Amino acid sequence: MRLDRSRQSENVEDRRSSGPRIGGRGTIGIGTIVLALVAMYFGVDPSVVLQMAEGPPTQQEAPASRPPANDPQAVFVSKVLGETEDVWTSIFQNELNRQYVEPKLVLFRGATPTACGTGQSAMGPFYCPGDSKVYIDLSFFDELQSRFKAPGDFAQAYVIAHEVGHHVQHLLGISDQVDNLRRRNPAQANALSVRMELQADCFAGLWAQRADAARNILEGGDVEEALAAATAIGDDRLQKQTQGYVVPDAFTHGTSAQRVRWFKRGLESGSLKQCDTFGASSL
Repeated sequence: MRLDRSRQSENVEDRRSSGPRIGGRGTIGIGTIVLALVAMYFGVDPSVVLQMAEGPPTQQEAPASRPPANDPQAVFVSKVLGETEDVWTSIFQNELNRQYVEPKLVLFRGATPTACGTGQSAMGPFYCPGDSKVYIDLSFFDELQSRFKAPGDFAQAYVIAHEVGHHVQHLLGISDQVDNLRRRNPAQANALSVRMELQADCFAGLWAQRADAARNILEGGDVEEALAAATAIGDDRLQKQTQGYVVPDAFTHGTSAQRVRWFKRGLESGSLKQCDTFGASSL
């Protein structure tokens, strides 16, 4: 990626200096731990996992500061976040006649309190609608390369853009509508989750197209890196790797082919209308 013309966002909170810190809800049962381990893949709706935690909030939020200027990974994250802010601010203002409210992005290690409960590294990057923050333990990027065989800076940018996509869904009221549908029809919860995740993938592709058109951020091989990441975390592939067989009814994020398809749809069209996974007859 070419980020030399990109500004750093001021919305990055660095909690890493405080080390692993359990907060938010109190005691965490074994069920939560198991679900968190299963949810190591990014894009997981934290409310599904974190609400398993028992007891009321017991600690204050870990101290936050700006990341150090000599931290290459933090600078990279700040610039990618800045690119998402510029793209979505323009879309909201010029196409939706609305104001884009920028999310915060929290860097942490181990665990940290969130408005959705206790966030843990084992969950991978996630978005919490309760505080409009994206949470990332940067060690996930090492795992993205080693475990998921999806290296590259644009693969990492795709992760961030996907989570920001969930923030956009929150601002547009899509998340609330889906939550209402889930409550009315719990049997459709997984299918609705798949459409949510695929739309966030499409939003990530849309962002990449708009950012590249504005500042020429993409280099040769970048798109392939994102597609490799999308392929690596498809439900079918992950289930095959972890349990040896595939259970389509248990999908929550979409197959590898679906994730690639919707990311490419956003990338090729650059259009919000083309990211309507809920209106699509086929995913």
